[in-house]
Amino acid sequence: MGAGTASSVRTGRLRRGLLVGIGSSLVALVLWGFGVLSSFEYRTWDWRTRLVAPLVEPSNKVVQIYIDEYSITRLRETSGIAWPWPREAYALMTRFFERAGARALAYDVLFSDPSIAGVQDDRVFAAAIESGGNVILPVFLGEEDGLSTTWPDQIPLDKVLGANILPGDVQSLPAVASSEALFPMTELASASLALGNVNIVADSDGVYRRGYLLASFDGRLVPTLGLAAYLAGSDAEASLSTVDGGIAVGDRRVPVDKEGRVILRWPHEEGATVYSAWDVIQSELRVAAGEEPTLDPASLEGAFVFVGASARGLYDLRPIPLRPRAPGVTFHATMLDNLITGRFMKELSAPTAIFFLMLFVVPVAVLATFMAGPYRSALLYLLLLPLPVIASIVSHVLGYSWPLLPQVTGVALALVSANVLNFAVEGRQKRYIKNAFQQYLSHAVIDELLAHPERLRLGGERRELTIFFSDLEGFTSISEGLSPEELTALLNDYLSAMSDIIHEEGGTIDKYEGDAIIAFWNAPLSQSDHALRGVRAAVRCQLELARRESSFEQMAGRPLRMRIGINSGPAVVGNMGSRSRFDYSMLGDSVNLAARLEGINKHFGTNTLISKSTADQLDGAFPLREVSRVLVVGRKEPVTLYEPFDSKTFEARRADIEVFDGALRLFYAGDFEAAAAAFKTIEERDPLAAIYRARCQQLREEPLDDWDGIWVMTSK
Repeated sequence: MGAGTASSVRTGRLRRGLLVGIGSSLVALVLWGFGVLSSFEYRTWDWRTRLVAPLVEPSNKVVQIYIDEYSITRLRETSGIAWPWPREAYALMTRFFERAGARALAYDVLFSDPSIAGVQDDRVFAAAIESGGNVILPVFLGEEDGLSTTWPDQIPLDKVLGANILPGDVQSLPAVASSEALFPMTELASASLALGNVNIVADSDGVYRRGYLLASFDGRLVPTLGLAAYLAGSDAEASLSTVDGGIAVGDRRVPVDKEGRVILRWPHEEGATVYSAWDVIQSELRVAAGEEPTLDPASLEGAFVFVGASARGLYDLRPIPLRPRAPGVTFHATMLDNLITGRFMKELSAPTAIFFLMLFVVPVAVLATFMAGPYRSALLYLLLLPLPVIASIVSHVLGYSWPLLPQVTGVALALVSANVLNFAVEGRQKRYIKNAFQQYLSHAVIDELLAHPERLRLGGERRELTIFFSDLEGFTSISEGLSPEELTALLNDYLSAMSDIIHEEGGTIDKYEGDAIIAFWNAPLSQSDHALRGVRAAVRCQLELARRESSFEQMAGRPLRMRIGINSGPAVVGNMGSRSRFDYSMLGDSVNLAARLEGINKHFGTNTLISKSTADQLDGAFPLREVSRVLVVGRKEPVTLYEPFDSKTFEARRADIEVFDGALRLFYAGDFEAAAAAFKTIEERDPLAAIYRARCQQLREEPLDDWDGIWVMTSK
């Protein structure tokens, strides 16, 4: 099983991943196309709208006046006027906004029947409407029985857009067809500037998110109330025409969805300008009486004003994405807000949405096919499932209506399908490998074999490794004083603690020899920082041994001291043994040197020694002190040795280490008298200094002819 087999395995996985991705995409598209995901998609759309709304500031030109419970109660208590209000109340509001210089005043209140207060009451309101010259009254266009089916002769055609649009243009502009209509009283309609349709249609789940700008009735177009207010308040006459993907309203291009509706972008409600109708009526009465008004008319100059009902008993509360009950007038005000700001949501075209769906799902399926295993799969779920959600939120912020549920469904199907196929195709092989080798191979090696079964063969490869040898000082005498059960408990506790650290640092444990641990890094998995990992493991092992000193001393009857030797260099690593029984291990001179360094700790009284080849790869990650230049048994070239420290220990011993370093330079230079004097100043706190002072004394008494600073080891 060689390179060809590995290549064929990768090709097979790639092919399987592509098929899973394409299949998952098609299933998601079918579910989306048949509307299975629509109700869930609406809910996520509303959630995204609420999440993004605080980032969307409403236009300060749009003002909403609510006929609320407070207004109804106050007018009844102060003037004895009960609901329904006489037209005089609306006349007061109309005169106030005329006084304020509002750009347009749109009523979302149907005035289809004569006033209960009599004809004169209607005439007062009509006079106020005509005087204001900017009032848009509502017309209800729908499919309800009993309403008018033709345009009333008494209402001039110039009150709607249809009077200025050719019959052929009616068919080209997207509009909702209506066969029935409820008009305001003729006297009021004739006095108004324009009429606007107030009938809005909810999505299939009953929530109002989008709507038509226009409705067609009796061969003419009627703008929605928001569009009528926009046109009425425009400085120049705005024409309507169709453009690619939308409607042109003057120089404003309005995008529409595939059904010709605009998708509203809902601004933050807390920033909306809203007043109670009572405040408006009271302010007009006060101004007329020469008193200070509650509302300053000057603050409403140039505003687009909408008047509508918010009291629950008036039955004009509608569910919108921001909340389950909102005044119907809020919809019309939001449409005008979008017209003014030009921030309608844009719907992704079907080809674009399908492209992004495939772009998400297919790579996910391929990745999941290659990243088999429960932990990798769980990681993929955690990382990849949120991606469509994040993308949809970002697109919402940018003003694009992104279909979220098809993306999430496709990604979820791809992940699940890839996992199921991985288990079905590779599960049997992996279970065999894991059961066969988990008793004597490290978890890293097993994972590598599971990912690359073709490596399950005899033979090795030459790689640079960082090799770790450790041993407990005086373990023979410790074991002699313990029962077999106590010795086993001690070894299990000690070896587990040290092995956990080695595994956490990505090391592979070669074997245990009694209390000794042999491990290495950079195989079977490549690790560019293998030297750093090995030294960090050694430092952590020493710290853990110190932390648990009292418990180990209680078990062993004496403190435990661990010696560690680390070297980095080339070695042969791989599966070694017979064809029926083999182990993942290493061979080479670099391995032997690491073993020698562990033993050299006895000569210098140190706990951990690393070679120069290891130290050179640390890039200052750990503080070090040079210990010696030694010639070990079995080697012709000397090796420079270093002792690594954790930062806390190094800082505590920094002064002594600096003295030691200076004394070592004198030792290398052959000035043994000065070196001994320097070593003596710190030998009570540093056992290594005491060893060096004794060595200096020996060299003074028995000088060498060709001193080169190298300490020759005479035993292993």
